[in-house]
Amino acid sequence: MEFQFNTSNSITGDDDVRARIEAAVRTRLDRIADDLTRVELHLSDPDGRHRSAAGKRATLEARPRGRDPITVTHDARTVDLAAAGAADKLVRAYAREIGRTTTRKGH
Repeated sequence: MEFQFNTSNSITGDDDVRARIEAAVRTRLDRIADDLTRVELHLSDPDGRHRSAAGKRATLEARPRGRDPITVTHDARTVDLAAAGAADKLVRAYAREIGRTTTRKGH
């Protein structure tokens, strides 16, 4: 699984941050990783300079082999929490998508 890490100008995306967040996301996606060809993580601060409870946003797009991409977004106080929340949502969205395609009319 290829992993692509992107940040907006307002988010510090140094190598330590990237490695820490990538490891956390890969761990959460471990059980579906074999089915994914690429995962893109976009971290941003939609509030800019304003400090709110959900100040950071993680958008995670996964490209499952032979299927349409799945995209989820999660807002949280820190980039770590936002990325982890998005990864958890992605696993649930993937399970729903697989269930939807395999249980329709017994196929």
